[in-house]
Amino acid sequence: MATYTVTNKYLIDDFAVLQLLTPSEIAVGQSITVAGVDSTFNGTYLVRALPQYLYIGVDTEGDLLYNYEIPIADQVLYAKVADDVERTAATGTVTYAPVCTWVTAAEVMAYLGITIANPSDDYTLLTQSVSAGCQFAYRRRQESGYIDDLTTSPGGDATLGTLMYCAALWRSRGSIENTYATFDGMGTATQQSLTPIVKQLLGIPRPAVA
Repeated sequence: MATYTVTNKYLIDDFAVLQLLTPSEIAVGQSITVAGVDSTFNGTYLVRALPQYLYIGVDTEGDLLYNYEIPIADQVLYAKVADDVERTAATGTVTYAPVCTWVTAAEVMAYLGITIANPSDDYTLLTQSVSAGCQFAYRRRQESGYIDDLTTSPGGDATLGTLMYCAALWRSRGSIENTYATFDGMGTATQQSLTPIVKQLLGIPRPAVA
């Protein structure tokens, strides 16, 4: 979860725009919660655009219009049916808390080929690994320029890559159920979670095109 400070607000043609103090990881189509601005702007909304210029309204076909001579960085735009509000300084916050659910604990158990009792310490670790693995996969793909849905994997490759990463996180504990792995006389075993094949399946880092 990330919380960003609001510095300006305005509303034109039933679309509200907030300017943030700092750059954000907010993505188009994702949910944000606005608080502490005012009763018009506060609430939970889906982000419709991340304008980099002054928003000036919509045309007759409903397309968003901008003044490209006035750049304004770090804005979020969402639909809001209300009277127009001129651009003015504002306070408040925008909270962004994406929860990715590309794979489940049951799918990771099937991938591992084991059954983990619930409740148990191993099952608790499994759910933590699934949560962390899904969030990691989503965030790294977002950082590489992808726009993904939080609840539906973008494809079989991303699903497998996420499964492999979640399983590696769980295995890094070095135990299965109530037994612990030992390597007496064999040195220290290494555990690598983010393997090249996982990166390839997730498409990260995405190649930059000049």
